[in-house]
This record gives sequence, C-alpha cells and structure tokens, in this order.
Amino acid sequence: MKRKFASDHSVRGLSVEILTRVQQENAYSNLLLNQVLQAEHLSVRDQALLTQIVYGSLQHRLTLEYWLAPFIKQKQTLPWVYELLLAAIFQLQYLDRVPARAILDESIKIAKRNGHDGIRKFVTGVLHAILRQDLPDPTKIKDPLQRLSVCYSLPEWLLQQLLNENGQDKTVAILQTINQPPHQAVRVNQSQLTTAAAKEQLEADGFTCDFSPLSPVSLIIKHGFASQSKLFKSGALVFQDESAAQVVDGMQVQPTDHVLDACAAPGGKTLQIADQLTSGVVTALDIHQHKVKLIEENAARCGFSAKVAAICLDARQAAAKFPPASFDKILVDAPCSGIGLVRRKPEIRYRKTATGIRNLQQLQLGLLASMVPLVKTGGRLTYSTCTILQSENDQVIAAFLQQHPEFKLLSKKTILPDEFDSDGFFMASLEKMQD
Repeated sequence: MKRKFASDHSVRGLSVEILTRVQQENAYSNLLLNQVLQAEHLSVRDQALLTQIVYGSLQHRLTLEYWLAPFIKQKQTLPWVYELLLAAIFQLQYLDRVPARAILDESIKIAKRNGHDGIRKFVTGVLHAILRQDLPDPTKIKDPLQRLSVCYSLPEWLLQQLLNENGQDKTVAILQTINQPPHQAVRVNQSQLTTAAAKEQLEADGFTCDFSPLSPVSLIIKHGFASQSKLFKSGALVFQDESAAQVVDGMQVQPTDHVLDACAAPGGKTLQIADQLTSGVVTALDIHQHKVKLIEENAARCGFSAKVAAICLDARQAAAKFPPASFDKILVDAPCSGIGLVRRKPEIRYRKTATGIRNLQQLQLGLLASMVPLVKTGGRLTYSTCTILQSENDQVIAAFLQQHPEFKLLSKKTILPDEFDSDGFFMASLEKMQD
C-alpha cells in the first residue's frame, strides 16, 4: 500500500491514513486494514485497537459528524484532518478504557507530524473544546427518520426502505446490531479436517474460537488473526462469513457434479463447492482477469486446483461459451448493493443510492436469465446476494419465476444481521423442471 504518512507507524496514525483513503479513493476498509496488518509489525493489542478505530469511525460516521459539526462550523479542513477529528471523537465517546488525555496527546502529535503548526493548533483547539462542552444529543432530533439516521449512522433513504420492508421494531433490531464489530469467521475445508479438529488445533496454537451457531463448517475466531494461523496457510481455512457458507449447503452439491459459479471472485463459494467434489469440477467465472488469478491462487492454497477451472468471462455470455445443459448446479452469487455487509464494510452504506439499487435489479435478473439454457433438466439454479433488501432478493426471484415458468422454487432464506449476529444474506434455490 502506498503510504500517505510514510513516517507515521503509530496505531492512530495508521487509522487516520486508512480512513482518509476510504473516503478519498473509495477504497474498502477491510482490504486496506488487512494490508496494513500484514505490513506493520503490531502487537495483538495494537492490531485490535487499529481495527476498532477504523471500523468504529466508519460505522458511527453520521453520529460523529453530527457531534463534530458545531465545533468546526463551516471551516474547510483537509480530508485527513477531518478524519483525524472524527477518529478522536469516536475514541473519546466509545472507547471507555482509553484515557482522554492519551487520545488528545496522540491526535495532536499526528497533526504535528503530518501537518503544519496551524493544523496542530486547530486540532488542539477543537479537541479541547469538545472536552469542555457537551456534545449535541441526536436523540433530541425531532424528525423521527432523521433521528434514527443520525443515531445509527444510516442514510435516510436506506433507513426508509428498511422500515417499509421490515417495520419499526425489526428495523430497530437490525440497526442495533449493524454497528457492532464484525466477527472474524472462517470456514473449515472438510476434506482436510473436521470443524472440531480445526478448533482443537487453533486453540493449541493460542487462538480462541467458538463453533458457529449458524453453520456446522464455520468457526468464530475470538482471539488472534486467522490469516496468521498454520491452518490458514496450509489451506484448511477460508475466510467466509457463516451466513455465506449457508449458500453452498443449500445447493446440495454431489461429488460428481459439474457446477458453474457464475460470479465467483474472490472464490469463497467456489472453494466450498470444490471441497464437496471428488470427480466433479466447478467452473468459476469472473469478468476481471486479476480476480480470476485470485481464484486460482486460493484454489492452489487449498489444494483444489484440479477441481477448479477459473475463466475470465462475463457470465451473461456463458451460453455462447458452454453447450446447453452443461451443468448440474449453477450458482449466481449476484453483484448487489452489499447492504448485508455493513458491519464488515461499513462504508458501503454511504456509497449506495436508491437509483443504483434499482439498476442492480435489472442486472441480477439478466444474470439469472442467462443461466437458463445451461442448467440441466432436474438441475438446480441457486441465487444469492449479500444484501437484505427485498428489491434485490424476493422481488428478483418473483420476477424470474414469472418470466420462466419452467423453474420452481425449492427453498428461500433470508438471514438478517440481528438473528445470528452475522452478515445479512439471501439465498433461493430453483429447480429446472423442463427445457
């Protein structure tokens, strides 16, 4: 990662750098965070603090901005200075065990190291004023939609859609979970060892983990970073949320199946399918060559190269590439808004629009339709997304079934974030009854 603050290797300095790049470059926080954790030699405690500051500052962004606004008024600030102030307020308000003096001292040092004396004075003045005065109380906002929006840091349009689809009580339950730190979940490749054996080995190596209440092949890592484990390096573990692991389970993959993963990158579900094959093969498509390479690298790490054929291809052109009825099972893990991942990728909520989601629905329907000639009679077509919006889930399936009466719905499942403390996910399995 090209460093903006090349000489600043402090935890808080790194957090400000990541937060600035997320905002300025539309980068993903989880990817930047992983890059920094691999490049910097931080203690386990500092790794945890860095993760907490980055995710927390993004998750609570609208609340933090509401608190900061009266202290900077309309003053223009450099992007990294703005992120520095938001991160400092997050620490002051949400990290009870960190002394306020330490937060102020370190924030002022970052301003001094990376800016001029005027920036240092500005940051010092704002932070001292915040400590002296009461922050504005968002629970006193009169408009109910705006109040929920600021309190839970969710844009009003998205909040209104959740209210329309789920009602007040369920929406509030969802809101109360989406700003919690995401679990570090891994899936165990069952062809290498059982979930119980993986748990035992991880704990012997100093990790703390629990069985997933949602997926029998998943573990929740409570202490330690799984990427640094022997099991991950040997290919026995794959980073995959427990809700996502449910998708392949619902496909009922058989050992000899020919399977198509139409939108495969980075390959988590491809690897899960391969884990269940013996003589079968999973063909993994992605439109970007660098992502195809990533699938191949992940398959090689897990020892699945012989069972995975990764191809650079737009899934909508697959019918021109493969003969009709080529596949026993097809998975369309469709491009979506990703709203179910707001804990893991909290910046997503600020980047999406209602118009963009309506456009996604047409893409999703088009992808499903392009798979129709490729699935065998009696075969399964599975649709999944990592969103919790019905416009991308139930409505897409309903529209597809209306357009393609040769398919019947076998099962449908929505996992909301508050139900298992996991990512939000949707999956539907369809059977092709006739050509």
